[in-house]
Amino acid sequence: MDANGINGAPLRSGARTDVLFTHSWYLWNDAKQAQRRQPYPPLGTLYAAALVRESGFSVAVFDSMLEDPQTGIEAALDRHRPRLVVICEDSFNFLSKMCLSMAREVSFAIEAKARERGIPVVVHGSDSTDNAEEYLRRGFLAVLKGECESTLMELLQAYLSNGQHSLWQIPGMVYLGERGDLISTGTRRPSIDLDRYPFPARDLIAMESYAAIWRDHHGRASTNIVASRGCPFRCNWCAKPIFGNKFVLRSPDSVAAEMRSLKFGYGINHLWFADDVFALDRHWVKEFAECVKRRHASLPFKIQSRADLMREETVYALRQAGCEEVWMGAESGAQAILDAMDKGLKVDSIVQARERLGTAGIRAAFFLQFGYPGESLAEIEETIALVRRCRPDDIGISVSYPLPGTLFHQRVREQLGAKQHWRDSDDLSAMFRAAYTDQFYRALRNALHAEVDQYTTHPDREAMERLQALWDDVYRLENRCRNAFPTELPVLRSRARDEMDRCATEAAAPMQDAPLECGMEAEWTCC
Repeated sequence: MDANGINGAPLRSGARTDVLFTHSWYLWNDAKQAQRRQPYPPLGTLYAAALVRESGFSVAVFDSMLEDPQTGIEAALDRHRPRLVVICEDSFNFLSKMCLSMAREVSFAIEAKARERGIPVVVHGSDSTDNAEEYLRRGFLAVLKGECESTLMELLQAYLSNGQHSLWQIPGMVYLGERGDLISTGTRRPSIDLDRYPFPARDLIAMESYAAIWRDHHGRASTNIVASRGCPFRCNWCAKPIFGNKFVLRSPDSVAAEMRSLKFGYGINHLWFADDVFALDRHWVKEFAECVKRRHASLPFKIQSRADLMREETVYALRQAGCEEVWMGAESGAQAILDAMDKGLKVDSIVQARERLGTAGIRAAFFLQFGYPGESLAEIEETIALVRRCRPDDIGISVSYPLPGTLFHQRVREQLGAKQHWRDSDDLSAMFRAAYTDQFYRALRNALHAEVDQYTTHPDREAMERLQALWDDVYRLENRCRNAFPTELPVLRSRARDEMDRCATEAAAPMQDAPLECGMEAEWTCC
C-alpha cells in the first residue's frame, strides 16, 4: 500500500487497472464519528474487491474512510487509470444504511471526477438502490441492487471482457436504455453459500492506519467481521434494501478461521461483528465457540443482537467464544410502542437479557429510539424507567427515521418535506410530525446519555447537579416543544388513555392502519 493511501498491486508501465473500487464514507465528514475515533474498514467493498480479483481482473481500492475523497480520488484515478470505477458501499455498516446526504454528495463528486476522465462508474448501496433513477440521471452507468457480488461479476464479464456496453440482461441491475428509459432487470436471489466468498481484501487498504487510530484512542486495535447476511425479523421502521429478510450464515469454522487470520496476520486485538442479528441460531453459536477454541482464534468481540435471543445457553456460549459486549435493539420501554413497531419483543425480555449478560460478565448496551408515532411523554418515561431499572453499560439514542421501503415510511411520507435524509449521523431530525420538535429530543438524548455515563463512575456533587440541570431542561422543553398535531395512528394511542375509547377507535380504523403481524420468516440457511 502506498503512503498516500492509494492501494493496489504494482502496475506495469502503461498498464490500466480493470476496476477501481471505492466508497463514499469519509470519517472526518461526520463530526460525531470523527470524535469517537472508531473507524472500521469498508467490509462490503472489500468482499466485492476480493471476489473480482479472484476471478482474474486487476483490482485497486481507494479507501475514502481515512483519506479525503475530494482530492484522493483524483490521484487514484490518475495512477490506476481504471477501465471501470465501482462505488461499492459497505452495506454491513449501519452508517451506510442510514443513507446520509453527505455520503450521496461524495458519490456524486467521485462520479464527476471519473466522468471528466472518460471512466464509467457503477454504484451499489442502500441510497442508490432507493433512488436509482436520480443516480443514473447524474451519469452513473448502472445501479446494482440487492446483494451485489454475483451481479457485478457478470457485469464485468459483459462490459470489460465481451465489450457489451448496454442492453444487459443481468439480474439485479437498473440502468438507462438507449432512449433514456429506465430499465430494471429484476431481482437476484441472495446467496445461500457464503463460504464460497474469499475473505475481504484487507491487503488492499491501510489496515495499520486503522489500527493506529484505535490504539492511540482506545488502547487496542479493533476491526470488523461478519458471520451472516440478512435479518428475518420485520421491525416496520428497519430498511433492508440490500440483504432483505432472508438470513444466511457462514459456517462457524470459516468465521473462526478469519478471526485467526486477523489475530495473527494483522495484530488485531478486538472485533466488531457487524451482522444485523448475531446469535439467531443457538446451535451455531455453540459450535462457533468450539471452533474458535480449536483454532486458537479467540479475540474479545462485540455483537448486535436481540434481547429475546439471549438464552442462558447462548450467553454462556458467547462468553466462551470471547464476547464482551452485546448491543440490543431495546428501542422502547413501552410495550405499546414495541408492538406498534412490529418489534415482536417483550419489555420483560430486555430486563431478563440484561440480567443474564451481567451475570456472565458481558457488557449490555441498548439501542433506544424516541419519536415513533404515538409515543407521548408517558411512553418516554417508561423508556427512562427501563434504563434506570436495567442500568445498561452503554446506550445509543436515535429519533425515528423514515427510510424508503418501510411501513413506517409509507405511513409518514406525506409529511416529509424537502429534507428526505439526515445529513450526518448526529442529525436526529424528526422529519415527520413527531410528538415533539427536534430540540426536545436532543435535550432528552443529552440527559439520558449523561445519566448512563454516571452508572460506571462515582459522580461528585457537581456532576449530579449538572445531570439534574439536564433533566430540568428536558421537562422545561416538554411543554414548549410539543407539536400541535403529531402523527398518531389509531393503533398507536397511548395506553394511558381510556381503554374503551382506544378499543373503539381501533375497531373503527381502516384496515391499512392495522399493524402487521409480528414475527419473522421461518427460513434461514447455514453454510
